[in-house]
Amino acid sequence: MQTNQTTKTERNDTADQTARLARCAEALRRHGFEAVVTKDAQEAFERLRAAVEAEMPELVSFGDSMTMRDTGIVEWLRRDGRWRLLDGFDASMPRPERLEIRRQALLSDLFVTGINAVTEEGTLHWLDMVGNRIAPVAFGPRKVLLVAGRNKIVADRREAEERIRRIAAPQNIARHPGFRTPCAKTGVCMDCNSPDRICNTRMEMLRCHPAGRVLVVLIDEDRGL
Repeated sequence: MQTNQTTKTERNDTADQTARLARCAEALRRHGFEAVVTKDAQEAFERLRAAVEAEMPELVSFGDSMTMRDTGIVEWLRRDGRWRLLDGFDASMPRPERLEIRRQALLSDLFVTGINAVTEEGTLHWLDMVGNRIAPVAFGPRKVLLVAGRNKIVADRREAEERIRRIAAPQNIARHPGFRTPCAKTGVCMDCNSPDRICNTRMEMLRCHPAGRVLVVLIDEDRGL
């Protein structure tokens, strides 16, 4: 009996999550974004690849994102020779060179990255250290591809901010053991003034202009931070 009840609960949870993704995608479309829901990271990759091939850009770049990397799109972009890739995350390069490449990404034809939080109201939210991920999303590239797991979806803008402060920022710091911030020790944002602070530039995208410039690929899996 317990097993049957557990299975029923899991099915209900899955249905709720799927319905939430659908509501989120519809809200994004009302705000001018393209939005699709995919069942897993592999299907998300297929959507991203199709979008890149439809654009056939000359110059492509990306901003770091665990969710984006989970899809395999970065490896595919690095292998494919049909466009020039601005790779600002090549560990073999000195940091100043990597930063210069990220600056040049503003002039790319197509840009790919992730999102910190997506609301059911149809808005997108980020908090970045230097802004190289969010600046090209706001302006520059003619096409932007964004990817987010279902764990990034929240009800509204207030919950988006809370998610970033309590989950995304502290857990991202944990990925970089050399960073010395209060949240690295406590796991909670302390709104610090540390030189290693990664919470420096906040961006909200409330509408997409021009309509269709940004494609949001939602994944029906928990992915990334």
